[in-house]
Amino acid sequence: MTDNGLRDWYLRYVADLNAHKFDGMDEFINDTVMLNGEPGTRDDVLAVQKHDVDAVPDLHWEVKELLFDRDRIAVRAINTGTPVKEWLGVPPSGASFEIVEYAIYKVSDGRFVQMTALHDSAEMLRQLTA
Repeated sequence: MTDNGLRDWYLRYVADLNAHKFDGMDEFINDTVMLNGEPGTRDDVLAVQKHDVDAVPDLHWEVKELLFDRDRIAVRAINTGTPVKEWLGVPPSGASFEIVEYAIYKVSDGRFVQMTALHDSAEMLRQLTA
């Protein structure tokens, strides 16, 4: 894929995440994947995403920066949401969060084979318990 092809493909992935369309994720995520350095499956990734959206129905990813290096994608995104169920051990209080996420992906044959996401959990918990 060209950089423009990867850009369009990745932005479709984020649009599907934001629309909570998980049924078509086989277009984006390989059957097996390294998830934050651990071997896993597409179902493992989807379980995490579905759990997060269940607890935070307005969870939203806004891409701020998107960089490409051959088969690698680097992303800086802003994640926002308001939990309505207990999430990360914190009961819902009506508090919202806004944090920066850094994600790095490796793509092979048009799908993610490695997915790594980093964010400041302590800052998110601070915002949710403030």
